[in-house]
Amino acid sequence: MNFDTARSALHNLANRRSGILHFQPPAMTLPLAIGMARGLFLAGLLLGAGGCTHLQPGRPEPAETAATRMETAPALTFTNGINPNWLKPPAHLFTLGPGDQVQIEVLGDPSTKVTTVVGPDGKLYFNLLPGIDVWGLTLAQAKARLEHAYQQFVRERPDISIVLRHVESKRIWILGRVNAPGVYTLDTPTTLLEAISRAGGTMELSSLQGQGVADVTQKLADLQRSFVLRGGKCLPVDFTRLLQDGDLSQNIYLQPDDFIYLPSASAQQVYVLGAVTQPRAVPYQPGMTVAAAVAGAYGTLKDAYLNHVALVRGSLSRPSITIINLRAVLHGHVGDQLVKPNDIVYVPLSPYRYLKRYLNIILDTFASSAAIYEGESVVGTPTHFTGGVFIPVGSGIQVIPPTAPPAIH
Repeated sequence: MNFDTARSALHNLANRRSGILHFQPPAMTLPLAIGMARGLFLAGLLLGAGGCTHLQPGRPEPAETAATRMETAPALTFTNGINPNWLKPPAHLFTLGPGDQVQIEVLGDPSTKVTTVVGPDGKLYFNLLPGIDVWGLTLAQAKARLEHAYQQFVRERPDISIVLRHVESKRIWILGRVNAPGVYTLDTPTTLLEAISRAGGTMELSSLQGQGVADVTQKLADLQRSFVLRGGKCLPVDFTRLLQDGDLSQNIYLQPDDFIYLPSASAQQVYVLGAVTQPRAVPYQPGMTVAAAVAGAYGTLKDAYLNHVALVRGSLSRPSITIINLRAVLHGHVGDQLVKPNDIVYVPLSPYRYLKRYLNIILDTFASSAAIYEGESVVGTPTHFTGGVFIPVGSGIQVIPPTAPPAIH
């Protein structure tokens, strides 16, 4: 069948379905008639699949607008693996830093034996020496530097002994639903399980006997949302596999300034981050949508890119991400998406190109925000340890200063 004949057949079939019939059969051979029959059959299937129906008199079709329709957008799930190097103890030697306590002595002269501390400026002050910078040096390197500086005061090259007595410069944070949250020194190679054990372990039901159900739920940890933050990056550790299943493939070695956080299992919040007026945890309410959650953060910034708003759901080690065109939602072109407790809604400042990298930026921003908030609650007053959370330049994490919410008149 040629194109003109097929187009004529489709046109006539459409007229037949609408009650209009103008059909003049062309002269054709038997093969052409068979071809037309096949074309009409396929056209009928296509038109039937289009759902053409006729409204019955007196029964108008109910109107369904985008504003009243809930959408179920497709979600992609990613599984991040553990770097095998994280499961090996650190091979580098210990380096000195502010707060570390050392014992120094010039061998052969017991009167020089002293215990001192590396100052906030990273320098050691010993005997006749001015401040000697040892920040970032190993004990052997610090010994050589002290001997070189001390030689100008004696005739023979001195033999100086330097012994580490106490570590203060290497710390890790363990916060959330553990029995003894706080900041701990990292003086030996330590795994994640060992660190949680030092913090008294996670809160168990056996330790909460006699308390109400709501209070028990509040104190138990949400292992799916627990995380380890390192250098501004959220590590894909599966706490459920580690603590419940005993899977040691998740038992990584910790590094200085690592942040471990186990949130409450009872949190009923939606985390709205990115280019919104006030990034924060919005209290969840049944029936809440993405647009409502963004409104709970007082709306978006002027330069926000609404076409690629992300909804992240599930555990942090195996999250799923859904991209929502919030601009189309707000204009009523498509339906909104329902959210669930603990979902992350992220509004970007620019469109994404690589979905997995976009997801990693969202998870890093979420973990860094939680770390900063929880860290401030632990530090409390300036007299406490004044460490913080390191967010490296170029990591892609968007830190947007919160602004005051708009006044309500």
